[in-house]
Amino acid sequence: MAKSGAAWGIDIGQSALKALRCRPHESDEGRLVVEAFDYVEYPKLLSQPDADPEEIVREAIGTFLERNELKGDRVAMSVPGQAGLARFIKLPPVEAKKIPDIVKYEARQQIPFQLEDVVWDYQALAGGNQEEGYALETEIGLFAMKRDQVARSLEPLLRAGVEIDFIQLTPLSLYNYACFDRLGEVVKESYDAENPPQSIAILSIGVDTTDLVVTNGFRVWQRSIQIGGSHFTKALTKELKLTFGKAEHLKKNAAKAEDPKAVFQAMRPVFSDLVAEIQRSIGFCTSNNKWARDLGEVVAVGNAMKLPGLQRYLAQNLDIPVKMAEEFENLAGGSVTAQPAFQQNHLSFPVAYGLCVQALGKAQMSTNLLPEDIVMQRIIRAKKPWAVAAAAALMAGLAFNYSSYVSAYQTADVDNDWKQALGQAASTKQFTGGLESTNTDLKSKFDNISQMGKNLASNVDGRLLWPELWAALNAAIPKDTRPEEERQETPEDVMSREEVHITSMDCTHMEDLSTWFTAVQPLWEEAQSGRDIADEAEAAAATGEADPNAPPEEGAAVEAPPVEAAPVDEYAFDATGGAAAGDGTATAGPSGPGWVIQLRGHHFHNERGGRIGQQFLRETLIENLMNGSIQLPDGPPGPDGSPTMIDVSFAELGISHPVIVTKRRIVDVQYDPEAVEGDDANARVARGPAMDRGGFAADGQPKPPELWTLRRLDFVVQFAWKPTLRHSRELARQGIVEGAAVDGGGAGTL
Repeated sequence: MAKSGAAWGIDIGQSALKALRCRPHESDEGRLVVEAFDYVEYPKLLSQPDADPEEIVREAIGTFLERNELKGDRVAMSVPGQAGLARFIKLPPVEAKKIPDIVKYEARQQIPFQLEDVVWDYQALAGGNQEEGYALETEIGLFAMKRDQVARSLEPLLRAGVEIDFIQLTPLSLYNYACFDRLGEVVKESYDAENPPQSIAILSIGVDTTDLVVTNGFRVWQRSIQIGGSHFTKALTKELKLTFGKAEHLKKNAAKAEDPKAVFQAMRPVFSDLVAEIQRSIGFCTSNNKWARDLGEVVAVGNAMKLPGLQRYLAQNLDIPVKMAEEFENLAGGSVTAQPAFQQNHLSFPVAYGLCVQALGKAQMSTNLLPEDIVMQRIIRAKKPWAVAAAAALMAGLAFNYSSYVSAYQTADVDNDWKQALGQAASTKQFTGGLESTNTDLKSKFDNISQMGKNLASNVDGRLLWPELWAALNAAIPKDTRPEEERQETPEDVMSREEVHITSMDCTHMEDLSTWFTAVQPLWEEAQSGRDIADEAEAAAATGEADPNAPPEEGAAVEAPPVEAAPVDEYAFDATGGAAAGDGTATAGPSGPGWVIQLRGHHFHNERGGRIGQQFLRETLIENLMNGSIQLPDGPPGPDGSPTMIDVSFAELGISHPVIVTKRRIVDVQYDPEAVEGDDANARVARGPAMDRGGFAADGQPKPPELWTLRRLDFVVQFAWKPTLRHSRELARQGIVEGAAVDGGGAGTL
C-alpha cells in the first residue's frame, strides 16, 4: 500500500488513548503539521481493582478507529519504559565496521535473557566522531523488550486491523519530543564532550509511574519512578475513607472540595515521596554523567501536572525551574490544536508527538522494537498478490494478443480487398494531422495573447499587494512618538512608552478562511462583547487583590476559582464561519480563499494603574487593524499624470477580524540595558557577571551589570487578509464591482 506521507503516533496509556496525526511542514524542515488528534478517555483507570484492562483498551481502539482513518499512514506506538530495558554503553576506540559485532557481544552481557527471546535494537548516540576508520568517543544506546511483552502490546491493535510500523519505549519518545521541539537548535550544532550544552529534564507524570528523562540533545538518561497520579488517589481513599472512583473525582476537583485543606493534607505524603525520588534520580544522573551536571530546567508533562499546587511544590523543593509544556513550538496545528479537547489535554500528547517525529524520520533516536518476523511477513504478504496477478495478467495478455493477430490475419486478403481502403485511410489521416497541427498552433497563439492580457491587467498591481500589507502593518503598530531627546533610559520610561514590539510575522494561505474563523470565533466574540478574563486577573493584580488563578499556599484553605477565570494559553492558526453570538444572531466572518497573518510580539506598557496588558493591545494595535487607514496612490491622475494620494482603509486592503489568540499573564522579566541588540539578557545572567560591561567594585572584584525589572506581556495576534488589487479597489469605489478581493494567491483576478 502506498504511504500517504503522514504518520500517527498512538500512546495507549493507563487512563486514556492519545493519538496525533502529523506530516512534515511544507516549507520548514524543523516543524511538523498536526492534521488530526484523538483523546479517548477510559471509563475506568486500567489499574482500578474492578477494571478489565483488555476490554477497556479494545473498546478505546474501536472508538478511535471509528473516528479516524489510518489507511496509507505510518503508525507508531509506545510501550511503557518499565516494560523494556535500556542500557547506555561507552565503547573504546574501535574500527567502525566492527561496532555491530561489539554491540551484539555487549547485548549478550547486558540483557538478562537469551537474545532469541527478546526484540532488541541499538543506536550510536550523536556526538561521536571517526578518524581513519576508527570510532572515537562512541556511546551506544541498547534497548530490548521480551517478545511475549511485545506481542501483548501489539495484540489489541493487530486484532483491530492496525499495522504498526514502529514500537518505541515511552521515555525515548519523550527524548525525541524534547530534541525536536525544545532542543532543535542545539542538536544542529557539533557536540563538544569537554563543553557539553546545558541539559534539561522531561518529567512525565502518568497514572502509575513517572518517567524522568535527562538530555542535552546528544546524550540521554532515563528512569521510571514507581509513583504516579493514582498514588494521590489511593492516598485519598485511605485517609478520607472514599471509594476509588470518588477519590479520583475529588483529586481532579480538589480546589472545589468542601475542605480543600484536608484533601491536600491527605496527599502530602505522596508529594514528599515523589519529590524525594525525583531528587534522588537527578542526583544519581548528574553525579554519574558529566554532561548532565548543568541542568537548566525541568519540563513537566502529563495531565497529572494539573493537580493544584504540584508545579509550585516541585519547583520549591527541587531548586530547579519547573515549567509546564504550555505549547509545542515546532508543531503547527491551526484549528486542530485550537480545539478545546486538545487544549484541555495538551500536556498528555508529548509521547504521541515524539512517536510522530520518529515515524516521519526526524528523530534523534530511531530504534524500533517491532519484531523482524512481522516486518518480513508484511513484505511478503504485500508483494505476493501483486506478483501473482502481474504474472497471470502478462500471460493472459500475451495469449489474447497472439490469438487475435492470428485470427485477423487468416480472415483478411490485404493485397486485394483492403488496398484501396488503406490508401484512403492514410490520406484521411494525413489531412486530419494537418488540421490538428494548425489547431494546436492557433490555440498556442490564443493562450499567449490571453496570458499577456491577464498579465497587463493584474501583474502590475499584483506585485504591490505584499508591500501594501507591510506598509499597513508598519502604520498599525503603535510606536513611541516622542523625540529621541525626550526619552529616558529608565525602566519607568520604558514601561510608559506606548509601543508594541513585533518579533515575527507568519502567514498561511487557506482555501476557505471560515476554517480559521471557526477556531478563533469564541475569542473574537469575547473581545467584541468587552469581556476579557485576562483583564480581570490584571486588574486584580493592579489593586493588590488575591489572584484567583494562583496555586494555594501550603496549608491554606482553598477556594474554587470560577471556571472562566482559569488561565488559558491558546494558539490557533486557522479560522471563519458562524456560530451563534451572545444575542442569538450569527457572527459573520471571512470566507473564501485568503491568508491568515500571525504577529507574535510583546510590550512593556504594563505599569499598574493605567491601560495594561491586553487592554492596551486592543486599544492600539487591534483598533488600528480594524479601523486604521494608510495613504496610497489610489486616487485619480493629477495634472502631471501621476495618481493622487488618498486614504485607503485597512478594510479596503482586505484586512479584517484581528483577534488576540493568546491569554497570558503579565510577567516580571530581567533585562540588561547594556546588552547589544539581539543579545539574551537572561542568558547572560545565567552565565554569570558580564565583566566587560559591569566594571569593578572598590575592592577590585568584578561588579555585575545593573538589571532592569520590566513587566512584559507576550502575545500572538492573527487576522484575515483577502488581498485586493489597486484597480479593483477603484472599480469597487465606483460601484462597478462588489468587493475587490483577489483569489488569495497573490496576483489573482476580480
